[in-house]
Amino acid sequence: MTRRERTVDVLIVGAGPAGLGAAAELGSSGARVEVLEREQRTGGIPRHCHHGGFGSRRDTGGTSGPEYALRCTAAAERAGATLRTGITVTGWAGPRTLDATGPGGLERITARAVLLATGARERPRSARLVPGTRPAGVYTTGELQQAVHLHHQHIGTRAVVVGTEPVAHAAADTLRAAGVEVAALVTGHPPVPLAALRRGPGAPVLSRTTVTGLTGRGRLTGVTVRHHDGRTTTLRCDTVVFTGDWIPDHELARRGAVALDPGTRGPAHDAAYRTGEEGVFAIGNLLHAVERAGTAAAEGRAVAAPVLRHLATGSWPAGRAALTVEAPLTWIAPNLIGPDGDRPLNNRFVLRTERRLTAPLLMVRQGGRLLHRQRLLLPARPGVPLPLSADWLDRADPHGDTVRISVG
Repeated sequence: MTRRERTVDVLIVGAGPAGLGAAAELGSSGARVEVLEREQRTGGIPRHCHHGGFGSRRDTGGTSGPEYALRCTAAAERAGATLRTGITVTGWAGPRTLDATGPGGLERITARAVLLATGARERPRSARLVPGTRPAGVYTTGELQQAVHLHHQHIGTRAVVVGTEPVAHAAADTLRAAGVEVAALVTGHPPVPLAALRRGPGAPVLSRTTVTGLTGRGRLTGVTVRHHDGRTTTLRCDTVVFTGDWIPDHELARRGAVALDPGTRGPAHDAAYRTGEEGVFAIGNLLHAVERAGTAAAEGRAVAAPVLRHLATGSWPAGRAALTVEAPLTWIAPNLIGPDGDRPLNNRFVLRTERRLTAPLLMVRQGGRLLHRQRLLLPARPGVPLPLSADWLDRADPHGDTVRISVG
């Protein structure tokens, strides 16, 4: 089969909020921008999130996910970017050359800059090592929202939601919209203050509780859980939704030998969104699973300046100092220090913690030198962004030892 070959200025892989935000900014600059999306429609995860809360805070009541996806798509098209759906990128044929396949056959595209915006996905039940049978009625949040809002499928009658992060409450709302009773939200974390204000009627939150198995043959009949005191219970239900536990969709990055950060499991990157491979940038929830759609879109807009700078100069830094965290912190993004003074979005790094911390004191050190101390006034919780000011960057050596962030 004949393979078509061509070139563009910027090739963006992924048409979610991050990729579309980048396409809008770069397209308006006059660059030849092409966006490849394996789904049949652009917009990413917001396409099947029918709750509000997307878009600008000026929007009364918030914008629904599908409306937000359409806005992002329209902005990229107005800027002159080429958006192509139903195209799957299959691998790399060179440093900035990608092979793809779609309805028109095979193609090979070479770009002056490649921008990875492949997003993140929730780990399914199998990846979480939950034992038991393999019945129908087991979903992730994304699968549930697509089944309800895109395919209008019957879900069940009574459900258990595994997780208590905002995405878990969105899943519970989706279940209720589909006429499903929510029996409980289950989490291994301690109780969260004011959580009762966020749960719906008839949906208790079971804290310090873990799922130990699923029961049922053809259809799910129950979820077995273990409480913190050792008691076990089987919650009667015909549906279970595993929420949260996001991982970057980094398969394409790995195939291109892009170095991954051990904490985020996404590409290691600096504040200019540059990875370890020359000419390859990365943005959005591929880097930090998972932030809100607005944050991903803002990163897409922010990456335009460094991409255009690279197109103009061809420069690429080498030997950047890495950032790492110590327990109970789990990761930091960005996780490389660039040599040219670039600052992260909103002048702050984003961290995560594996357990709740009350008013934590963050300490930043490099080679034995204390660069920064920052006391956070609000508690830090698992699954919620933890901000660290970037005001100390001028005191760090971008070519020096690893910068370490710990809780004092």
